[in-house]
Amino acid sequence: MSVSKRKAAGATKLPEAAKAKQQQLESYTETTVHALTTNQGLAIPDNHNSLRAGARGPTLLEDFILREKITHFDHERIPERAVHARGSGAHGYFKPYKSMAPYTTAGFLQDPDIETPVFVRFSTVAGSTGSADTVRDVRGFAVKFYTAEGNYDLVGNNIPVFFIQDAIKFPDLIHAVKPEPHHGMPQAASAHDTFWDFATLMPESTHMLMWAMSDRALPRSYRMMEGFGIHAFRFVNSRGDSHFVKFHWKPKLGIHGLAWDEAQKIAGKDADFHRRDLWEAIESGNFPEWELGVQIVDAGKEGELGFDILDPTKLIPESQVPVQLIGKMVLNRNPDNFFAETEQVAFHPGHLVPGIDFSNDPLLQGRLFSYTDTQLSRLGGANFHEIPINKGVCPFHNFQRDGIHRQTVNKGRVAYEPNTLGDGTEFRVDGSAQGFQSFKEELESPKVRARSPSFDDHFSQATLFWNSQSAVEKDHIVAAFRFELSKVEVPEIRQRMVDNLAHVDQKLATRVAAPLGIGAPDAKAAAGRLGFRDYRITNKVDEDPALRMVGRPDGSIKTRKVAILVADGVEPATIKHIQHDLVQAGVVCKIIGPHLGSVSTGSGRQLPVDHTFTNMPSVMFDAVLVAGGAQSAAAMCAMGEAVHFVLEAYKHCKPICAVNEGIQLLASLGFSQGKNAEQVTQPAAGVIVGDARKAPEGQLAQEFMAAMAQHRHWDRANVDAVPA
Repeated sequence: MSVSKRKAAGATKLPEAAKAKQQQLESYTETTVHALTTNQGLAIPDNHNSLRAGARGPTLLEDFILREKITHFDHERIPERAVHARGSGAHGYFKPYKSMAPYTTAGFLQDPDIETPVFVRFSTVAGSTGSADTVRDVRGFAVKFYTAEGNYDLVGNNIPVFFIQDAIKFPDLIHAVKPEPHHGMPQAASAHDTFWDFATLMPESTHMLMWAMSDRALPRSYRMMEGFGIHAFRFVNSRGDSHFVKFHWKPKLGIHGLAWDEAQKIAGKDADFHRRDLWEAIESGNFPEWELGVQIVDAGKEGELGFDILDPTKLIPESQVPVQLIGKMVLNRNPDNFFAETEQVAFHPGHLVPGIDFSNDPLLQGRLFSYTDTQLSRLGGANFHEIPINKGVCPFHNFQRDGIHRQTVNKGRVAYEPNTLGDGTEFRVDGSAQGFQSFKEELESPKVRARSPSFDDHFSQATLFWNSQSAVEKDHIVAAFRFELSKVEVPEIRQRMVDNLAHVDQKLATRVAAPLGIGAPDAKAAAGRLGFRDYRITNKVDEDPALRMVGRPDGSIKTRKVAILVADGVEPATIKHIQHDLVQAGVVCKIIGPHLGSVSTGSGRQLPVDHTFTNMPSVMFDAVLVAGGAQSAAAMCAMGEAVHFVLEAYKHCKPICAVNEGIQLLASLGFSQGKNAEQVTQPAAGVIVGDARKAPEGQLAQEFMAAMAQHRHWDRANVDAVPA
């Protein structure tokens, strides 16, 4: 079949292709119960004892069943990814909202009625496979589209810019951020000398450092995290017209982060926090959704942006070029096998489809080599594309043959072209408009090992990011820099960083430097260092609301998790209507008590308990509801674990609702001197108190849900004084 006919057929049969993909994956999952066998199908009579020379004699070398089992075990682990080693994935689909034909011929962006199957992998960058999910780090956000024209991989992060401008510096960056080689510490952390030594000598990293020290590096969940393609790509339409494009993934649940103290505690309580959150959401039918957005810039007009669009340390402010939402992605199925799918999936920014092409971004260009090279060593050879999770849904044909792990059984004598010994079918499209066509672009000369002067501005967008943050987000950035730099043992490195920050904002640099035992920030010192360029542009916008997380109009409380605190003597009627309204709004409610099993209510009935105060602490929840009942409240006030639960939720600025006698549990917070709502002094932001018997039906629930819709109440006063 010609490429043109195959393309036309694929456009109408894509749902079948998606179904075929599913069936193809399922065919590798054994569901029939058999006797145990070797890998060759030989039944194993005894899986408990090796073949020995006598019952107490030595094991015999001829025990091929033992050898096969042990050999397979010895080789079960493949090399972990050099970066993005710890990840979690899921299956789903993508549907466009409208045809993007004016900009691109990419088939999966043409028809709103066609669903394209996808596999998405989220990850941390620096840590090993055994590290924790909630470390301060960049998150990977990679999407594999199984399109009718071939697999398309959109490989990005949850931050729209990067540390470096040229891929030749990537090994240096990763060597610096990984555990220090002389003692192998710290794991999954940038708070150490080698990283900041490198970063302070690379001023181009300053913009990315601002993002990495913000709450963007501590996402509440993968489901509440943006994704970005980072680089400028090209859309190419049927006329050959080119437009630069930047890709965005916008989560339907909003963009939310963790408190730093909370993130550290979660790492110890549940290292799989993000992985578990994604899995449980999909298993429960709360399918995560993102909208695909694009910023499109006419080729030839990119110079009007005020910065170089090819510079990966720069972003296009959304207030300058708005994001167009062009489609939706839904993740609706967990992997059947973590290793076979999530671990073996192979992404590559060079996996393109017609209508999408590269730009000359020097970081992107280097990645095109790196990803193929990585898959060859990690997955064992050139046939990694035949692993089921990597196999496309469209027909493919070429004369590449053999190699380790080859699955395809090619027939016939011909493995070359042109030929006359085959069936006469030529699969070439030389000179044809079909198939992938690289955008025809004039190239400059001569060959040089240099960067364009348009890449020299390292601080203006870092300043834009800082100016765009709310007051509390600025506080978090300052605190993050202080924590990281306090772990740096060499004072000169700490000094270099605050000198660099003086080029972003003098007040920022001064605040960061205050507790670090170094001198005042000196911008002139930074400017005098080798390779430092103090070139700045004037931003087209002074600030961009899209760059901050606080105050965004997200508002959804669906899938938020609420802990309902109870003890023996609880009065379920005090929370009945609130709990009902929360569940109706899509909130996940869990009963937390002093022990598993159940607690006795005031009327003598039994109320089932889901978790205890210790095995599911406050850091696992988004909000807290304290139930009424005099005996229950008195019991919890005498339990250090219950008191700590509320104190910690308060410290982390989470919404808290206490009703009736449950208000007593708030006494340790300083705004409750009594046992009922009338005796409560001025509650803090996000704290709801009331009498469930007297309040109008639905009022307390509405106030609580309104507080939850704000995600966190970061402006809550005196949280640093809370002993939790």
